[in-house]
Formats: sequence, C-alpha cells, structure tokens
Amino acid sequence: MKNRKGIACDELNNDHKDGRDHLGIVACEHKGCIPSDNIVKKAVKVTPPGPRKKLRLAVTEPGLRNGVPSPDYILDNYLKTLTQRVKYHLGFPENICYDHHAALAPLLQFHLNNCGDPFTENPVDFHSKDFEVAVLDWFAKLWKIEKDEYWGYVTHGGTEGNLHGILVGRELLPNGILYASKDSHYSVFKAARLYRIDLEIINTSINGEMDYLDLRAKFLHNKDRPAIININIGTTIKGAFDDVDVILQTLQDCGYSHDKFYIHCDAALSGLIVPFIKNMISFKKPIGSVIVSGHKFLGCPIPCGVQITRKSHMAYLSRKVEYIASMDATISGSRNGLTPILLWYSLSSKGQIGLQEDVKRCLDNAKYLKDRLQQAGISVMLNELSTTVVFDRPHDHEFTRHWQLSCVRDIAHVIVMPSITRETLEDFFIDLVQQRKIWYQDGSVKPPCVADDIGAQNCACAHHNGQYMFL
Repeated sequence: MKNRKGIACDELNNDHKDGRDHLGIVACEHKGCIPSDNIVKKAVKVTPPGPRKKLRLAVTEPGLRNGVPSPDYILDNYLKTLTQRVKYHLGFPENICYDHHAALAPLLQFHLNNCGDPFTENPVDFHSKDFEVAVLDWFAKLWKIEKDEYWGYVTHGGTEGNLHGILVGRELLPNGILYASKDSHYSVFKAARLYRIDLEIINTSINGEMDYLDLRAKFLHNKDRPAIININIGTTIKGAFDDVDVILQTLQDCGYSHDKFYIHCDAALSGLIVPFIKNMISFKKPIGSVIVSGHKFLGCPIPCGVQITRKSHMAYLSRKVEYIASMDATISGSRNGLTPILLWYSLSSKGQIGLQEDVKRCLDNAKYLKDRLQQAGISVMLNELSTTVVFDRPHDHEFTRHWQLSCVRDIAHVIVMPSITRETLEDFFIDLVQQRKIWYQDGSVKPPCVADDIGAQNCACAHHNGQYMFL
C-alpha cells in the first residue's frame, strides 16, 4: 500500500489491508493510504462472505429462554455479519467510512430530543439544538443564504426533507401544481399523494435530466395556476442534474412571475458534491428550499438530513405549541438529538478541504470504474459531476445481492462513495467480468440492450456494438 504522497506503507497487516480495522468499519489508521497500482490490478482468489440471512427473532422473557441464545450472543453475531459485508455495499448511497462512533458512543446513555423549532429555547436540558443550529449555519453558508434569512432543521432523512420542502410550496401556493421529472425520488410522488397536490410528471432525456421542452409545454398548458417545481440535483438512479438556470428561464419565458412559482431542490446525495465543483445550489437565485441527506456523502450511522428554506416562508407554517414552549414548523415534532451532534462532529473533523478531497477522489474513482467497464465491452454511462456509474443489469440475482446493487429495469448502478476504495471497485470489476463469461459463454443468453435506458452510444449489446467482447 502507498499513502497519498506515494510513500510505501508496510504497516498494514492482514487484519486491515483493505482499509478497515479489525471491526471492519474504520479506515486504516495511516489516513491517506490508497492501494498501489500493482495491488489494484492483481486478482486474489478469496471466498467472500455471503449476503446476510434474515434472522428468525422473537422477544423472549429473560427467565423463559430454554436454550434460546442470549441477546448479547445474537447481537455479537449480527455485528460480525455486518462487519464482513461492509466491503460489498456498492449500490446504495451511504458513506460507511466514519470513525466517530467510539468518541460519541457515551451519548447513547442520554435521551436527546430536539422537539420543536431549532431556534427556540428548550424547557429541558436534554437536547442538542445548539449543535443543530451550528450545522444549519454551515449549510446556509455553503448554499449562500444569510443567517438571518434562512430557517431549517435536521430531519430524519431526505424523504422528510422533500415532504417539508414541497409542503412549504403548497402552503405558499395552495392552488399550485407540482412539477417533477419521472426520474425524481419516490418521496416526491409520495408528497403529491399526501398533500393531494395536482401532479405533472415531466419526461426526461436519456441521461435522466428533465426534458425542458416537455416542461415548457406543461407550464404553458397550466399557465393560469402557480407552479411548484421539484429540481433534482442528482437523480436517484442515473445521477442526473436538472438545470436550475434553464428552468428559471423557462418559467420567465412562460410568463411566471416570482410570486407564481416555488422551487424545491432535492440534493440528497449531491448537495455536498456539486458545491465543490460547480456550485449550482444558491439561494441568490429564486429557489425556495434545498435538502441534503446526512448519511449519504458525509456519512452518519443514523439516517438524517438537513432542510434549509427561507425564513420569510415560515409564517405560513409555524405554530406555537405551549406544551413544549416552542414554535414548530417541522414534520416530525420530536426529533433525534443525536444526529445533529454526529453531523457537527463529522463536518468539524473533515472541514471543507476534507470534503473537497472526498469529492475529487469519488469522481476519479467513478471515472476509473466507468473506463474499466467500457474497455471490457460492457454497457456503461456516467453523467458529468456524478459518482453514479450505470451499467447493464447483471444476469444473476445472487451477484446483485452479493454486491448489494440497486437495479431498475435492465440497468444497475454503483454509487461511488468515500467509503468505497479503488481496490474494492477493481474486485467488483474482476468478479463481474468473470461472471459474465459464465452467463454468456454459450450465446444462449446475451447481455441486454440498454440503449433506451442509457443511450445507443453507451450500449455495448450485439446490435449497437457489432459484437460482444470479453476482457
């Protein structure tokens, strides 16, 4: 192994040569270690752990167990299984590379509840609103809105953030129509159902970006009603970005004044990526709200997120709750007081420079995987600014389950996160190529055509590539 300065690191032993310690969760203590080229390209025959099996559990009384394993024994085995499977978590956007679990574990002895508004005083001591406000201030600065102009809170995840952002839009524009591309996260369509908002689903281009001509046509068709627009800053499956500036120009061209539209930005994964490359998220533009997930790119052991909106909008939503001595405009009321501390600790530990390094490494690794798949004659697509590598769906369900891939129709994806090393990507690539030789060796089964999903230029099926190639 070598560190980022190219200095050999020979202190890695077999217990953590893949970048994890004996628990399988913490990166090598020699921070900055990356696999050298000769390790990356060498295939080592190992027997990987199988997918986690469903546990047959029941709650049993302490004195009536009759041979049933103790809770401690069950949890110990559960932990071992999770530890073994860390390396094979490629299809879902969770950064599982963090080392604050030990430092913050003592907090588990306290019940911390951030009920109500983060900016109001709590009647009890067991909360973390001061940490929460520090986190909100950090994101407000990142997304360019002044401290006295924003309102927000730490949510339970991206779905709650989307539900809140769209609710703000609905309260401001009760007669509004929700516009969302068909590639939007399912929580956006859930919001339309929950709030009984009329919904216009917008077509997308082959890369997953909103079809602006279709959006324009639907704006004009409904021009007598306000517009609530969900903009994707990275779609769920393909990692595509809707263009905020094009949408704003389309609204203007269609005659929508600023008081006739509300824009919500779903930046669940990429809200901590694009600000360090091409800052398309800014409250200097007439957008209404932005959300990001805390457990995705940043990394947190508990699902959480951040929602930021304009303070002026809260008059339509906020209500005084005497019981908790607080105003409240949140969705959930009682809120986890641990997650703001986890987010604060991660942001304080990494800083913007650390995040920027993570962004660059993930983008580089995503391109590395895309190039390897392309060179092997495998259909593949990678959007600009994205860490989501899309390829044709593996033929074997056991393979997708082993690598914990997310699949839709004939495509699957790997989302390259800070916790995924290039060595892991190389192991995945070698395994995929070897398995494809087995699946397609006699020609009775062929790789699927994915031209309709990722474009003919990215499809390597027999029809679009002329012939199928193995590595």
